[in-house]
Amino acid sequence: MDLNNKVVVVTGAGRGIGRGLATYLAGKGAKIAVVDLNDADMEATVKECEALGVEARAYRINVANEAEVEQLFSRVVQDFGSLHGLINNAGITRDGLLVKFVDGKLDKKMTLQQWQSVIDVNLTGVFLCGREAAIKMIELGVEEGVIINISSVARYGSFGQTNYAAAKAGVATLAETWAKELARYNIRTGAIAPGTINTDMIAAMKPEARERLVQAVPLRRLGETRNIAQAATFIFENDYFTGRCIDTDGGLR
Repeated sequence: MDLNNKVVVVTGAGRGIGRGLATYLAGKGAKIAVVDLNDADMEATVKECEALGVEARAYRINVANEAEVEQLFSRVVQDFGSLHGLINNAGITRDGLLVKFVDGKLDKKMTLQQWQSVIDVNLTGVFLCGREAAIKMIELGVEEGVIINISSVARYGSFGQTNYAAAKAGVATLAETWAKELARYNIRTGAIAPGTINTDMIAAMKPEARERLVQAVPLRRLGETRNIAQAATFIFENDYFTGRCIDTDGGLR
């Protein structure tokens, strides 16, 4: 797919990896639908995309809300006239140990709310957005569609992240499943599993904590948002790629 003048929805595009994805694709000529819950963050991303000479619009929705997701894709098609791509990037963390014992007694356990909130956004949200994007692409009869799910190196198991790891493993599997189901409509799918990426959250860490993260990576440096965007661009542009996950982690696994 040539990204020039293509319409791409990016969820969680207000900051971090999502903003990096949106602006990088805008630099390729894509028109960007910026989806997030923070109005100020979205506006900043929209302005960065527009500065690159493309059309961009902001949509404030909760990806875990079915009605809002359905309305989102209808609005995007109404505003832009088409839909060619989706990057499911929106996600949250609610970390905690499955169980913690102190002196033989239960001290803490991961709550159902911790579990459910992450599953709702990180897995159900991906399902809802992927489903509605596929419907619109098929109804519009687009020549080619692409859906990308942002997974994580945590999909292999991550200490203190039962909920997050399960969700990120799930979205990679969704991409594999959708590749088989949607190929008949010329819709390709893929996933990207980032490692530790140099976002504002990481930059705000204490220097010693940040250095420990760096030392854990075989390449001895953190990834940048552009590295994830480059992987996404590869999936968009390579028309024989579908149903696989690209680990982009500097060898961290």
